[in-house]
Amino acid sequence: MTPPPFKADHVGSFLRPERLQAARAAFADGKLAAEELRALEDDCIRTVVKRQQDVGLKGITDGEFRRTFFHVDFLEKLDGVDVTYGEFKTHFRKDDGTEVGFAPPTMHINEKITHAQPIQGADFDFLKSVVTETPKVSIPAPSMLHFRGGRDAISKSAYPDLEAFYDDLTTAYRAEIQDLADRGCRYLQMDDTNLAYLCDLEIRERTAKRGDDPDDLTRLYCKLVNDAIKDRPSDMVISVHLCRGNFKSAWVAKGGYEPVAEILFNEMAIDGFFLEYDDERSGDFAPLRHMPKGKTVVLGLMSSKSAAVEPADRVKRRIDEAAQFVDLDQCALSHQCGFSSTAHGNDLSEDDQWRKLERCVEVANAVWGKV
Repeated sequence: MTPPPFKADHVGSFLRPERLQAARAAFADGKLAAEELRALEDDCIRTVVKRQQDVGLKGITDGEFRRTFFHVDFLEKLDGVDVTYGEFKTHFRKDDGTEVGFAPPTMHINEKITHAQPIQGADFDFLKSVVTETPKVSIPAPSMLHFRGGRDAISKSAYPDLEAFYDDLTTAYRAEIQDLADRGCRYLQMDDTNLAYLCDLEIRERTAKRGDDPDDLTRLYCKLVNDAIKDRPSDMVISVHLCRGNFKSAWVAKGGYEPVAEILFNEMAIDGFFLEYDDERSGDFAPLRHMPKGKTVVLGLMSSKSAAVEPADRVKRRIDEAAQFVDLDQCALSHQCGFSSTAHGNDLSEDDQWRKLERCVEVANAVWGKV
């Protein structure tokens, strides 16, 4: 079997079915027991797994159906991490000029970071038991515990020296990755918004004003990933997905990959990069000239934010444009992000979602042969 990333791939999250949304609301209200919720999640995951395989995908996720947020549900299970809600409010932007208000959860490190128990283990075991293709796990990148709060979100009494924090964080990640490897996971994706945010000139400027050099952060976040995965089995494929924000079809950052490309593509020791390329906010393909041989770039040319299915000819033309800067054989195709990075979901229907994935497989088959 061809190893991942696959020529037709996807980021991981899918729109939550209405019955799952209702069950999670009932659980939050104390009207549904935890074991009943898990049984319903299992049933919904069986369905989304079958749909993925039916449309021809080879890397199969559980749709992130057990999560509310792509990152928080994982990170809060590390000892030492506290999550608060409503601490500050922000706005995501839509392409039509409107804004979506959001009070994202914020994470603070008040004690030493430790990996006390497996986080994704039981979820992976179930996923593995119901797939006939390759089970894929998506987890947040370690930088997600640093960039947004920076030094101020990390207790100086617990960590007077940030190097100790980085060491504990990557040690915890190594423990989790080893547990997943022992269970048979061989396709792992890390989701990182921060490196994509550092492509935005305004965000880079704000980052510098708070005392962090954007280039130094890019190198740091590459090192955190490298340290986190350094003990992985030789046959475990690691990819990283870069995202400029994905909440109810709205976004945060803009700007091409040039500010981070040379450092990111060459210093992060992973196998594949899932990159957003669904609109002009992502810039041109020129930064792909820095992509080393032996690594795959999964071109996020299709949009998970809109219902319209992209014309096949237009997607093929965009692939041809990218291939002017990186070998076509190093490329693959996906949507720019998941369909539901949070349980709220993007502005399209489940039918739209599956039609778009069918088109993704169709184009990949036409460009690279049967995937």
